[in-house]
Amino acid sequence: MSDMLISLNNPKSAVAEAYRTLRTNIEFSGIDNEIKSIAITSSEPGEGKSTVTSNLAITMARANKRDLIIDADLRKPTVHKMFGISNKIGLTNMLIQNLPLEDVIQKTAVFGLEVLPSGPIPPNSAELLGSKAMQKFMAEVKSQYGIVLVDTPPVGPFADAAVISALVDGTILVFSAGRVRMNDAQRAKQMLMNVKANILGVVLNKVPINYSGYNYYNYYYYYTADEEKGNSVRRRRRKIV
Repeated sequence: MSDMLISLNNPKSAVAEAYRTLRTNIEFSGIDNEIKSIAITSSEPGEGKSTVTSNLAITMARANKRDLIIDADLRKPTVHKMFGISNKIGLTNMLIQNLPLEDVIQKTAVFGLEVLPSGPIPPNSAELLGSKAMQKFMAEVKSQYGIVLVDTPPVGPFADAAVISALVDGTILVFSAGRVRMNDAQRAKQMLMNVKANILGVVLNKVPINYSGYNYYNYYYYYTADEEKGNSVRRRRRKIV
């Protein structure tokens, strides 16, 4: 198991509390329309989307009976490393070979949380994720699990995240503070809006704060109503010090 699973390894920490706040904000965002599946992406590689996906899934599993992480980052999968499981067989095998879900799902050390690893990296990931088989699969798992979190490639360099965002109930963008450029963040948002993705909000990750000689991280989560329709904007913010 990875040391980055703070929600599991140190559940009383301020960072774990930030993930609980994030979970609560997502729950509030689904009052009118239930949120059962969420894609998590970033503008560029290395912004921490897989870490956010994994920790949020752990946090959500403690409030649901059965949750699922799908590693749909068929470019550079890492979820299996987070949970110390095999990646020899997974999503790609299921879609291409029409394998049953129970043959590719793996349990984790977290009660109620299961993982569907990516499986072998295919040459045509965007086409595979946009296939009818993937559409059918997403509809099925939403009926079987409390929450389905989908880790996708960064939306900036690849079309995969936009394809997945059209299949889920909502999408979260992860940006790395001090790394992401404003135009890249705006471009990522626009690419998702082009496929009419329901953008739930943004997690600003890796904000260093020096406190009494120790480095902490500051996580912000914003949930915004649909500004395009002229609705008001609601914000939830959690500062970790």
